[in-house]
Amino acid sequence: MIAQMTSQPAPTPDLDTPPQTPDWPLFGLTDDIRPALAEVLAANRPVAVVTMIHADGGSPRPPGSQMLVTADAMSGFLSGGCVEADVAAHARAALADGNPRRLVYGEGSPWPDIRLLCGARIELLVEPLGAGDPAAATLTALRAARQPALWITDGRNRTCEAVEAAPCTAQISVSDTPLKVRLLLPPQRRMVVVGGDPTALATARLAADMGYDTHLVRPRGPAHAPPGEAFHYHRSPAAAALATIGLDPWSFVAVATHDTDIDEEALLHALPSAAAYVGVLGARRRIAERLARLAALGVAPEPLARLRAPIGLDLGGKAPVEIAVAVMAEVTATANASSAGS
Repeated sequence: MIAQMTSQPAPTPDLDTPPQTPDWPLFGLTDDIRPALAEVLAANRPVAVVTMIHADGGSPRPPGSQMLVTADAMSGFLSGGCVEADVAAHARAALADGNPRRLVYGEGSPWPDIRLLCGARIELLVEPLGAGDPAAATLTALRAARQPALWITDGRNRTCEAVEAAPCTAQISVSDTPLKVRLLLPPQRRMVVVGGDPTALATARLAADMGYDTHLVRPRGPAHAPPGEAFHYHRSPAAAALATIGLDPWSFVAVATHDTDIDEEALLHALPSAAAYVGVLGARRRIAERLARLAALGVAPEPLARLRAPIGLDLGGKAPVEIAVAVMAEVTATANASSAGS
């Protein structure tokens, strides 16, 4: 075990048993480790944050992907299951001695028995954070405030600061001599679904499962939220609900009410907003009529041009869940295209 971080990967920790992960890798369903980090900080426990700083070849995860490791748990994933157990072992060794690591898997790795089936080469930075780490506390506070954050670290010393703008996915830049990692992290994506029929419910449920901060707006809807669903519920008028929620550059809006008045009220508020995506459910043959009416109601040409109508990618499905998949596929494509600068 190496006490100081160098550009060479540390040897495999000397464990009594081989590295293991749970039978079912539910930890890998998490893409954003910041909620888990907030829980660890609240419990005043040490934690290791692992960041992918380089990836060559067909890596299933991009640079900037992260994994969080504590003495008895993990969150996030880096390779689809090829290296996570070994990474967790190194992270726990880093927690034990307080020293960061740089790990290499794939070509040039000292562990030829740990193979990346995709043929990629990845390099990871393991940062052990003490309980109450101030940069980590700032990071989680900025996420709670929906403020983009810039994490800057050399493995031992780190800062975190608020920035004004960020794309919808994490962006990373790395200098190797000396090591400095700059990781730009956006707020949690927010999905706002206006409607109350099965299609709206399916879309909200899928968005929540995908990790979006999800809000269902059903003006004059039932007093109680849909049972068992993991999203926020609003029954006030559409414009008031959207104003309360707040539409920022990391927000996506799907209008699906089948009520022209409610649709228009929601679109009149959403289209001029900073939301990254605004779509409306409806028949293709009525798009021109809908656009003309919105223009007559005062929507300027530029915001009107970004309306996605009919909503969702054309996957050919008509069932509520199929439409939900089409909507969230288009939302995902929009978010990733924005992050890629296209």
